[in-house]
Amino acid sequence: MAQLSKFESYFRVISYLVALSGLFALFAAGAIGISLFAVFILVTVLSWKLEDTRWQLSERLGVVIILIAIPLFLADWRFKLTGFGANELLAAASLAKLILFLLAIKLLQKKSDRDWIFIYLISFFQILLAAGVSISPLYVASLFAFLFLTACAIIAFEIRKTSGEVHRRRAENLSREKSSEPMAIKLGGLKLPSTAVLLITITVVIGLPLFFVLPRVGGAGITGGFSDTTRITGFSDSVRLGTIGRLQQNDATVMRVRIDRNDNPNLSRFLWRGVALDRFENNTWSRSNKRYSEPFAKTTGSRFVVDFARREGLLTVQTVYLEPLNSSILFVMPRAIVIRSNANEISKDAEGGFNAYPATYERTSYTVYSDTYLPEPDALRADNGEYASRSFKYLTLPADTDPRIGSLATRWIREETALTRYDIAKAIEQHLQNDFKYSLDMKAGGPDPLSDFLFNVKEGHCEYYATAMAVMLRTQGIATRVVNGFQQGEYNETAGVYVVRQKNAHSWVEVYFPENDVWVPFDPTPFAGRNPDALSGGILSSISGYLEALETFWIQYFVAYDDQEQRSLFRSFKEGLTEYRDTGANWLNSLQTSITRWWQALRGDEGLWSSARAVGIAAGLLIGASLFVILLVWLWRRISNWQVWGRLASWFSRSDEAVIIGFYARLQDVLEQQGLVRKPHQTPLEFAYLTGYREAVKITEKYNGVRFGAKDLTDDESESIENWLKDLETMEKDGH
Repeated sequence: MAQLSKFESYFRVISYLVALSGLFALFAAGAIGISLFAVFILVTVLSWKLEDTRWQLSERLGVVIILIAIPLFLADWRFKLTGFGANELLAAASLAKLILFLLAIKLLQKKSDRDWIFIYLISFFQILLAAGVSISPLYVASLFAFLFLTACAIIAFEIRKTSGEVHRRRAENLSREKSSEPMAIKLGGLKLPSTAVLLITITVVIGLPLFFVLPRVGGAGITGGFSDTTRITGFSDSVRLGTIGRLQQNDATVMRVRIDRNDNPNLSRFLWRGVALDRFENNTWSRSNKRYSEPFAKTTGSRFVVDFARREGLLTVQTVYLEPLNSSILFVMPRAIVIRSNANEISKDAEGGFNAYPATYERTSYTVYSDTYLPEPDALRADNGEYASRSFKYLTLPADTDPRIGSLATRWIREETALTRYDIAKAIEQHLQNDFKYSLDMKAGGPDPLSDFLFNVKEGHCEYYATAMAVMLRTQGIATRVVNGFQQGEYNETAGVYVVRQKNAHSWVEVYFPENDVWVPFDPTPFAGRNPDALSGGILSSISGYLEALETFWIQYFVAYDDQEQRSLFRSFKEGLTEYRDTGANWLNSLQTSITRWWQALRGDEGLWSSARAVGIAAGLLIGASLFVILLVWLWRRISNWQVWGRLASWFSRSDEAVIIGFYARLQDVLEQQGLVRKPHQTPLEFAYLTGYREAVKITEKYNGVRFGAKDLTDDESESIENWLKDLETMEKDGH
């Protein structure tokens, strides 16, 4: 009984761990939060404490609770009573809560064998749900934990079930209540391992493809949690001063970018361009031509050609892994030439900003080829051409612009003796960088926040610096516009990517040079406001870098299948099937042609010599095929005689020893009914000889072979044992 109690405890522990492995998968996927995770742990502990007590829920009560709860969950999901189901993300969270509720009820109630199976199935569905929402490598760890634990649980379940059957049959024999059906002598040697292998195979075949195929609706990762789309501002048609500053106070990741080619000399200081705005109205920047949208058609390879390269050989390739955002903006290096994306359509607005449609607000990836070429400073200094009429909007200022702004710009230009547009822009840029302080505090305000910034507060964030430079240059007749986007972010050397966060949001200025027909970026923000991540260091920073690298690796090589890589994978698979089909058809056609020619030669259509050669070829092929079959038979026999198979069969057969040798327990029961009981000092075979029954000796010999000789019973041997037992039972009834 002590051994039985220990085994029962083991069975319950392993079964509870199966349930917890599914819970961990949902938590790692981000489908549940830390609070629900902790609550379910408490429920699990409580259900463990309540095992075999009168406080467990009855099976009937458990069914009633489940039947009442399921319609409530469905109504909540359908009508969004509590907010669940508002989108794919919340629908997944709602489904996770329903699954956990069902599992909690099953754990708290009295459990029969089918209840344990139900618990295993619920855990399996937890794994499947996690596969659809997870981007985290922790999912794979939870998957393998589930596979291992479930295999152990299934084996323990079968042992527990069949062991109970043996004890029940034995009790029936002792009470002379023989079953009319013969008792199962053994469990097929491979039943338990095959059950576990089948379960593992089904989970891997279903779980892993779902993990790679299903679109990711979650935001879980090693360094993140389950969250809705990241809300970013400052990338619309109209932006008020201060918007980017508020965005910079958030540390959430916006995107990760891998630059495949970074030997371009213009990449020493690059920015991720989002939107450009041309109209200024004291405290707001906006785009004057909001209706303009130039759509681009998708070409082969999901490519959109959006511009032309000025010079070949300087294209910089960026692969962007964009987090779920509430925006359709594509962030690119200036002058994107080709964009590779699975979007249905990409359009460019009047100021060169790109939008992808439809905007799914999910995690996506795209590749950009940018022409980062810029003319040399001397060429820009020589560019004093006149502006065309279409450029006049970049010179416009509000009628009530503070005249002191133009005077300050003129004074700085004189101090630097700047004469060309390029030198004037550099002079104003340097003065703003050096004469003012950087701060995220919203100190400048009033009806004219720009004047308050320049002449009173004299500190602020990037928006004020970009606005000040653009307005100052316009007072000097130089065409400018303000651009909102992101700084380059923190470079993770381990992963080889730039990690761009919301706090890297940035504003800068683009100056137009008409003769070169190029917009040149200028950044007047002081260096204290550039790349705050770049100054971090220490052990914690290194650890964070490695974790970020792991997550980046995972997103790049696994989660990226959600986007263009997934479709590319399916396309390659389809092309591969087509290629194999064509190859097979060509091979069959060639074979048919060869057979036709051989038959013509055999008939003598090409002469006696050709007929004889055809006969020789046929004989050679027949001899070769015969030798091949003989070789296969020889190899089969050699391999079948390897000792390793016997050892494996022995290992498998011993996985449920109580069932395999159950026939010997039945023999003992039959003999006990005749008053023949084995003494402790007697070996099984000695006892069998003393009974005087030849059948008992034969059964005991088979028992010794199975129990101690690492042998397995054949079907014929199992049938013989059953017949011998029937003979002994008949002898007992007849009183022999």
